[in-house]
Amino acid sequence: MRSSSSPEQATHESKFFYGWAIVTVGFLAHIASAFSISSTLSVFLKPLSSDLGISRGVFSLIRSGEILIGAAAAPLVGTLIDRHGGRWLMAAGGLVSAAGFLLLGQSRDFWQFLLFRWLLISPGDALMGSLVVNVSISRWFVRMRGRALALANMGHGLAKVGMPLLAASLIAYTGWRGAWVVFGFLTLGLVVGPALLFMRRRPEDMGLLPDGRSPIEDKRSPSASATRVDRARKSASADLDWSRREALRTSAFWLIVFTFGVAHVGVTGLNLHVFSFVSDQGHPAMVAALVMSIIAFMQFSTPMVWGILAERLDLGRLIMAKFLIQAVGILWALSGLGLFSLYGGFFLYGIGMGGTSILAEMIWANYFGRISLGKIRGMGSLLTSVFSAGGPPFFGILFDYTQSYILSFSIFIGLLFASAFLGLFLRPPKK
Repeated sequence: MRSSSSPEQATHESKFFYGWAIVTVGFLAHIASAFSISSTLSVFLKPLSSDLGISRGVFSLIRSGEILIGAAAAPLVGTLIDRHGGRWLMAAGGLVSAAGFLLLGQSRDFWQFLLFRWLLISPGDALMGSLVVNVSISRWFVRMRGRALALANMGHGLAKVGMPLLAASLIAYTGWRGAWVVFGFLTLGLVVGPALLFMRRRPEDMGLLPDGRSPIEDKRSPSASATRVDRARKSASADLDWSRREALRTSAFWLIVFTFGVAHVGVTGLNLHVFSFVSDQGHPAMVAALVMSIIAFMQFSTPMVWGILAERLDLGRLIMAKFLIQAVGILWALSGLGLFSLYGGFFLYGIGMGGTSILAEMIWANYFGRISLGKIRGMGSLLTSVFSAGGPPFFGILFDYTQSYILSFSIFIGLLFASAFLGLFLRPPKK
């Protein structure tokens, strides 16, 4: 008699694909990562620098050091992701970052604040942040990679929408020290538990394939399956195993690094100084916070559009369009036509920023595949972060010398146009 439960029935694919649980954990981790970024730190710039007696240029060195620490950690973290997945990395990162935030609330001198940021928060964020989250998600999705990355990164955008107002309110009611303590407890709840409970390394470990395709389905209809995979993986190098040395020998690797790295000099500088830029023009703190929320709201609301477009259109052209939108936005914001141009310019800038993480992660994953994505992405992150580290002190030191942000913002516009031009030459590598 034939068994009532055949192997096919036993392995019948659930309508729910577990990859979406990975996306949810990534969404929460992105919220927690927003506690330490430049735009959050910028709200603290004036009260903290005044309280601790430091200049804006010196204060800006905090973020540069953090970026370099994250850059140095990226190749190692990428290798660990490839070998072990993101579960324990994210849990450890959440614990370390939370401890750092709690200790920031006890800082009495600038050197203490600096050490807590550099020795705890920066390493913690490297373990739980975008590199681990985005590589993990890219392993679970191929055909729907754009929308999966977009959903997770909306956590970062959502946090940035409310972060300026939340931080400004916390500073008003609890002081800047109390605000960091609140961030510490939130990090524990958002990252550690969800990572331990739900993170898994890759779909194959659970008998699944990317995007929820069934292994049995692939065996039954190899030709149909191959067609679907070919459509999803538009790059010829979709699942090849690349060594770091092989990747470094391709022009595609270096072109991606320079395309995003050049613009990131200005992005990190603006993120840290935009609050002060607006308030220096005579606007109240809440107007400056609203400008930051406008940027963040567009980063929150547009990634899905960028993700779906990235699944269907040429990535190089999309990247070029993204940088051009940002450049036009900054030009409009600097036009000096009042609040309308200020809000409108940063509205456009935020639309462009909404595609930054999605397009960067898509091009690395599509060009170099899932197998060795961690180590290749980690090396790329190391190099682009070198550019990023120069942004905060570049803006801060130029302000100290000129008492204005006009020059640094103008240079940023030129960098955005340069990155848009480089995007024209992006092509998949050949192994």
